[in-house]
Amino acid sequence: MDMNSVNIEEIVKQVLSGMTGQAPAASAPAAGTSAGGAIPATAHVAMLTELEHYEIKEFPMPAVGDDDILVKVEGCGICGTDAHEFKRDPFSLIPVALGHEGTGEIVKMGKNVTKDSAGKPVKLGDKVVTCMIFADDPDITMYDLNKQNVGAADVYGLLPDDDVHLNGWLSDYILIRGGLGSTFFNVSDLDLTSRILIEPCAVLIHAVERAKTTGILRFNSRVAVQGCGPIGLICIAVLRTMGIENIVAVDGNEQRLAFAKRMGAETSVNFKDFKGIEALAGGVKDAFGGHLADFAFQCTGNPMAHSNIYKFIRNGGGLCELGFFINGGDATINPHFDICSKEITTVGSWVYTLRDYATTFDFIKRALGIGLPLKELVSDTYPLEQINEAHQKNLAMTGLKIAIINK
Repeated sequence: MDMNSVNIEEIVKQVLSGMTGQAPAASAPAAGTSAGGAIPATAHVAMLTELEHYEIKEFPMPAVGDDDILVKVEGCGICGTDAHEFKRDPFSLIPVALGHEGTGEIVKMGKNVTKDSAGKPVKLGDKVVTCMIFADDPDITMYDLNKQNVGAADVYGLLPDDDVHLNGWLSDYILIRGGLGSTFFNVSDLDLTSRILIEPCAVLIHAVERAKTTGILRFNSRVAVQGCGPIGLICIAVLRTMGIENIVAVDGNEQRLAFAKRMGAETSVNFKDFKGIEALAGGVKDAFGGHLADFAFQCTGNPMAHSNIYKFIRNGGGLCELGFFINGGDATINPHFDICSKEITTVGSWVYTLRDYATTFDFIKRALGIGLPLKELVSDTYPLEQINEAHQKNLAMTGLKIAIINK
């Protein structure tokens, strides 16, 4: 995208106009410090330098340009994508500063920064999250993201290392650069735990919006959610806030299935209790009182899970596949029995759009308002110095959402 011919801020404003209103921009000084004290001369970054090993690197604090924002990081969740990079480096980014589920406080900002990507005023001390970076792909049109999704866009936390280094949220400071076409949001009205959950929640807001395009997902739908890690659990919460009550959770971990019920699932099915897909599909049918699902969400990265889920869905039903954020391998299906003869309508879902981020803020408030234990998804927290231990905990799958919380 030619940054000289396209004004990112104006395009984003047009995309989001009408959702948040156009409040007058507050004046903000070109630079300054937070109430917490002076900005240090150096920043600490958890740099993945080899497989399964982070080093805490110290770098000079970068200059803040007229369109940039320096953020003091308060916390960041560890995503499944971070786990894949930690274990295998599928994107060939090492050495890399990871972390894209982060949030923090503006401590310094350029003179041109007055409002966020939704037109909301920003000032020193405000709490922010980042969304997508749109500088690299000229085929992405901000006017109509349905024509091409943002899968080719960048995010902070998955950028190649450079001379700035403050590229990911697993650090104590991050530099949000206006020249990259960065998007960010002022979320000062949300607490720290809720802000850490914004990014994964946006993934599910997008998935449910994709599911709604089929015309099959309705208020009274019977919905199966396969996989009760953080993504599947948030999926259940989104469905519940929509008023959908007839939800069956499918997983092999009883603790996660119990949590799924607290998040809004009516009942659960442990696949370990069944031998073979036909028996498992029968268990799902029994859980729905003798009916197959009207709609299903596949939330794991397991190809066998994708192969199986078609058997849970009734003739004329729908499926949203959102579990494969990286290449997890091929799945085997029978197109006649699984798709054609049943006339299954399928949609894929990957990442989110700016509109989904704006919707996510309201979802979080609604979920908390009706008493869903959304914030309990953050089951374990670690300081930045224990970043390796935090990732090992994440790989062990003995918690839910693992997060780094800075001092």
